[in-house]
Amino acid sequence: MSAPVIELQAVEKTYRTGEVDVKAVRGVSLSVQRGEFVAVMGASGSGKSTLMNILGCLDQPTGGKYLLDGVNVSELDRKRLAILRNGKIGFVFQSFNLLARTTALENVELPMFYSMPLVSLRTRKERAVEALKTVNLADRQHHHPSQLSGGQQQRIAIARALVNRPELVLADEPTGNLDTRTSIEIMGIFQTLNDSGITIMMVTHELDIAAYCKRIVVMRDGCVLTDSLNEKRRFATEERAVLNQAEQAAQLA
Repeated sequence: MSAPVIELQAVEKTYRTGEVDVKAVRGVSLSVQRGEFVAVMGASGSGKSTLMNILGCLDQPTGGKYLLDGVNVSELDRKRLAILRNGKIGFVFQSFNLLARTTALENVELPMFYSMPLVSLRTRKERAVEALKTVNLADRQHHHPSQLSGGQQQRIAIARALVNRPELVLADEPTGNLDTRTSIEIMGIFQTLNDSGITIMMVTHELDIAAYCKRIVVMRDGCVLTDSLNEKRRFATEERAVLNQAEQAAQLA
């Protein structure tokens, strides 16, 4: 069996607030294999966001070990860590984090400006268009974020996360600002990406969203409370079909 994409060994994270030590993550051990689709759940303050920051190499643990695709990230200097993060991980955020004055295509191209080795202008455009096609938005490549709906903006953000062809996508509340129908569409994209072999870790507080994932990890007080396979997994294609039928019935009524 190949090495896990993610392997946490007794990982801890302690913040110093004045004279008080706050333990945000307490001895978490977790392994995620290639092709898994994992939801991380928990109440505010449970440690899930801190854990995701560690997984994304945005923060370093104060104890334990984190291996990303077999590499001990704590042994890397800042430059090597940035190269690893940019090449291995794609990020999707609740607030989209798109640049307002740039087009969809330019937003998607952005991660490639930091790639090593450098990516040529022609290749950047080709890969950005390919990523936009993946989320069915190639026809919106010259639109600015203000000209797009919330769902379209999130799809642009997903395309940006995919453009460097990462092995791991980290999504932090990706449906938090979206309505039900759009959330189902976004989860359909994630399920399709996961079916293609991309490993996905998703923070969510919504049980309805976690139900689309293959595995659910619940955190409490910085610890993993439960970690189980989702035996009653929902599929976004089926959910969309039900919504479409309901809308068609309402129009005929």
